[in-house]
Amino acid sequence: MKRVGFILAIVIVIFAVFIFVNKSYYPSFPIDHLSAKEVIKKLEDSDNKIVEIAVEGDTVWYITRTENQGVFIADENVKQMIASNGWKFKEKDGSGLFFEKDGERLIATTQMWSEKYVLVKVQKNFKNL
Repeated sequence: MKRVGFILAIVIVIFAVFIFVNKSYYPSFPIDHLSAKEVIKKLEDSDNKIVEIAVEGDTVWYITRTENQGVFIADENVKQMIASNGWKFKEKDGSGLFFEKDGERLIATTQMWSEKYVLVKVQKNFKNL
């Protein structure tokens, strides 16, 4: 009986290590071709507060940390990034941040992905105008 308990404990430890190493404890990722492990590593390897992770059609995805301040700090990171391209912040409505530049309107949406990370979706053309 002790042998069965010992083997069961080893299997549980191996399973827990597998989950931790592969970051399987994070929620599913909205971008099919990326894993949580890849995205988090990309952010951790960068000196930037917000990092581009994917381009899908006319949308660019970014990730940023909440730094234990909720979505507020993520919103500030998005505002700084977009303002650096000449856009002026106008308002926030729900998860949408609205910007304007030269008569054009830009919407960036935020989504709490986990307790520590926020995903940001922005129209691709915000760098070109």
